[in-house]
Amino acid sequence: MKLNAAKLSVGFVIFIVVYFSFSTMAQSLKEIDGNDFKTIKYGLQEWLTGNLNVSSFRNGDFIPEAKTNEDWIKAGSEGKPAWCYFNNDPENGKIYGKLYNWYAINDPRGLTPEGWSIPVNNHWMTLVKNLLGVDVAGIKLKNKTGWKSKNGTNNIGFAALPGGYRNENGAFKELGTQCQWWTNSEPVEVQKSNLIYSLVLNDFTMEVSYIKATKESGLSVRCIKNSVK
Repeated sequence: MKLNAAKLSVGFVIFIVVYFSFSTMAQSLKEIDGNDFKTIKYGLQEWLTGNLNVSSFRNGDFIPEAKTNEDWIKAGSEGKPAWCYFNNDPENGKIYGKLYNWYAINDPRGLTPEGWSIPVNNHWMTLVKNLLGVDVAGIKLKNKTGWKSKNGTNNIGFAALPGGYRNENGAFKELGTQCQWWTNSEPVEVQKSNLIYSLVLNDFTMEVSYIKATKESGLSVRCIKNSVK
């Protein structure tokens, strides 16, 4: 009986350690523009639960808003930071956050709140692996509402919404059916090229996809807390 009790005690301790290692814990964060965001912890990672919605760099410098196709194309061709709302509509920003070109996320003045970063590919891969892989992680990251036809289960509170994207020519695409986030990783085989990895969720599938986007594209941003894998 004592041996069985000891085994049960050890098993309970292991269960508690594993459970809390992969449980989600909501906290609050205030951005430089005064927007409030919740954060969640999952495993060793801590993420924002909404897309970034700032119009200033960390040092207070304003990021130019591209209000027209011409503004968007000009910023990209000159390699300058820019942001926009989907369809240039501030109401979309309240739901989906802003879309940023790569020159904004890679600017040395810092786009993210203090202590937070743009995730690199390995950060996304760790999250997807913890959610049991690319085949099913997508539906677990999606919000329970807001998608055109295939909502998610939002297992960990990530609450992904289909905010669409803007292409290099200024056209807005896929609102309601896709979300696409920047990574801060250039593909090794094409470093110093015009392509950057991004992570994509689509309306019609449970999967997660990794694709390469041009630096002039406008994508959403999710932040991860520093000092995690």
